[in-house]
Amino acid sequence: MRVIVSYARAYPWQSLIVLVALVVAGTVEGASMTALIPAVGAWLELEGGADAAGGPLGRLVLSFFDRLGLSQPSMGLLLSVAVGGMAARSLIVLVAKRRVGYTVAHVATDLRLALLRALLKARWEYFLRQPVGKLANAMATEVDRSSKAYLHGANLVASGVQLIAYTTVALLMQWQATLTYVVVAGAIIVPLHRFVRVAGRAGRRITKLNTSMLSSMTDSLQSVKPLKAMARQDLAGAVLGDQARAMNKALRREVTSKEAMKATQELTQIGVLLGVAWAGKQVFAMSAAEILVMLILLARMLNGIGKVQAAWQDVAVCESAYWSLRSTIADAERHVEELAGRIPPHFEREIRFDRVHFRYDERPVLSGLSLILPAGSFTTLVGHSGAGKTTIVDLITALVRPQKGRIWIDDQALDDLDVVAWRHSIGYVPQENLLLHDSVLGNVTLGDPDLTPADVERALRAAGAWEFVRALPDGMASSVGERGSALSGGQRQRILVARALVHRPRLLILDEATSALDPTTAAALAETLHRLRGEVTILAVTHQTELVGAADRVYRLEKGQAIEIEAEASAGAAPAPT
Repeated sequence: MRVIVSYARAYPWQSLIVLVALVVAGTVEGASMTALIPAVGAWLELEGGADAAGGPLGRLVLSFFDRLGLSQPSMGLLLSVAVGGMAARSLIVLVAKRRVGYTVAHVATDLRLALLRALLKARWEYFLRQPVGKLANAMATEVDRSSKAYLHGANLVASGVQLIAYTTVALLMQWQATLTYVVVAGAIIVPLHRFVRVAGRAGRRITKLNTSMLSSMTDSLQSVKPLKAMARQDLAGAVLGDQARAMNKALRREVTSKEAMKATQELTQIGVLLGVAWAGKQVFAMSAAEILVMLILLARMLNGIGKVQAAWQDVAVCESAYWSLRSTIADAERHVEELAGRIPPHFEREIRFDRVHFRYDERPVLSGLSLILPAGSFTTLVGHSGAGKTTIVDLITALVRPQKGRIWIDDQALDDLDVVAWRHSIGYVPQENLLLHDSVLGNVTLGDPDLTPADVERALRAAGAWEFVRALPDGMASSVGERGSALSGGQRQRILVARALVHRPRLLILDEATSALDPTTAAALAETLHRLRGEVTILAVTHQTELVGAADRVYRLEKGQAIEIEAEASAGAAPAPT
């Protein structure tokens, strides 16, 4: 039930409005039900003041009407009051539930934005340890189930208020009988709470399985081509199949617990109501009007108890998703990226590494590395896998920080700069194909409203992509297909280069961006980059001899050090692409 308290604290005014509305609705409904007592007495045409009124509570109701100048209210009036009160209650509950619906949507939006903000502020190292499927599951499934926990909590409160209203009326009418019935019903219904615990365990299992299944599904879909090429797709299918069967088992437990509790509640309600009819007459000597109204009240009470337990069960199923989501958000917030620098960056002369040391956990990567990237130059980094080429890129973009040494942008240490402003001056082309299933225009601008079609055309021309884009059926409005499937490998890379150039960066970084290209396509892209020298500083991590040959300077990374070599000589010595 902690989740209900958590939501009430997070949304105090919305929750207070809903609670007040539900209390008013319950009070109105309870008051209107009292009019049934004398109405039923009149309907049964009983004789005797007490019986005709339906007992002490009935006489109290009639005295209330007498004060209003209606000493002998008709049965029609009494029934109209009862029905009118129930109609008013329904209207108030409708308003409250509509407010709940609005809040549920608000909760889902707030949780998604909270998760998104926490993830975007987290350090890069945090993402390296997070399965994509886990984050996707948190953003979609867990947010949806968490918002439903608020809905089920509101239903629990609504049913609880209604139960209190009916119990109060029953106590006023015949408190001894009501207490007896409540004790008996409680003794029978309380054990049903074990079905709530079963549903809660099933909900926690579903939360874990949703995360693992979506993680496995994401990994499998990203690897479907090599899996099919090696006829190993059945291995991925077997893993997913086991997880799906486990999920099915957890869902069966959830459904079984819900239906078992519902069936037991129905049987219990019938038994209690039959006991009421007998005990009311034989034990408590209640009038027929009182027995009939008590049966109506008790039926509503038992129905309310059933609704409370059902809502509680739904909360138990969903709350694990809420706490899992809160844990993910808190974990990301603990790894928030520190952006302490405030100095605006000015890159006019050079980027300089001064005896930089960096290690991942216990594995050293850079050991006192020093190198210079002159402004306006074209520099390439070569070396074996794991030598630290991508680490240098991550250090320049401030995604990671050196353990020792400093990185200078002109005369300012990178740690002292406004990192966000510095990153705005960088264009980055990754090795991975990160094209969206969108138009060429959408892929280049990424939805930036400040960029115009003229900006996109300029970037496409600079990237050597304008001619083939112009020849597409809809030009820049043409779709690139899923992950750029409508384009060739070289065309995809040029779109990515255009995306990096569209905001006029001072520094263009290509991180193994040509590794999947054939030599001819790589040579054409190298020529395009060569023409950009002077307009933008270029840093390329590569194994391609074509890019190495086009560079002004080449650094080979060995044993954590950067060794500058002649570009022409390195072009012939660079390893062939693998």
